[in-house]
Amino acid sequence: MRIAIAGGTGTVGRHIVEVARERGHETVVLARSAGVDLTTGAGLAAALAGVDAVVDAANVNAIDRETAERFFTGTSRTLLAAEREAGVGHHVLLSIVGIDRIPYAYYEAKLAQEGVVEAGGVPYTILRATQFHEFAGQMAGRLRVAGIQLAARMRTQPIAAREVAEHLVALAEGTPRGRARDLAGPREEQLAELIRRLVRAEGRRGPVLPVSLPIRGMGEMRRGAALPGPDAELGRQTFAEWLADR
Repeated sequence: MRIAIAGGTGTVGRHIVEVARERGHETVVLARSAGVDLTTGAGLAAALAGVDAVVDAANVNAIDRETAERFFTGTSRTLLAAEREAGVGHHVLLSIVGIDRIPYAYYEAKLAQEGVVEAGGVPYTILRATQFHEFAGQMAGRLRVAGIQLAARMRTQPIAAREVAEHLVALAEGTPRGRARDLAGPREEQLAELIRRLVRAEGRRGPVLPVSLPIRGMGEMRRGAALPGPDAELGRQTFAEWLADR
């Protein structure tokens, strides 16, 4: 197969490219570094020539809803229009577990993106996954103040980005199925504890203070709204194993 990966240089995207090549597929990276602009569509038509499936793992570093929704819905519309023109038969979107239960701006933007894909005229599969193991480090970086590490309280079930990539490639190889079963890590964890373990593994010995962030949607996350349901597929690598492998 010829598989195009939107966001193919990102946390999950680079693994998607790697896994697809390991399975013998031809890959096309849809990213500015590869001459493709998903926001304007520049270079997209040529890149999608002969492509059988597109896996969309593109991301934006924005937490406000307006910016995030403009990116996610805009790039999806651009992608889907180009896919229809090129005759692409399968659009696979990476999304997030619990976004229809959590009034968090970024999640609301992802939910809007799902709606665009569902109405986009290209046969699709949507995979919702839980947070990646890397999420602890991302949150730690945002919550470091004057030598003090704040650690957000949140129930999570993190999964290895590599395993998400394996799942996405397997879905791209199959027939479109609409909403796929959710994908989550092997066990529930407390995000504040993951952050503490991460910063200690990095050699930082300053105080780590668990906090309940006063942000819209975080209350739902503390109560477990970001956790998978009982029918979710579970990954293999625990956070502790991932941390040991870094």
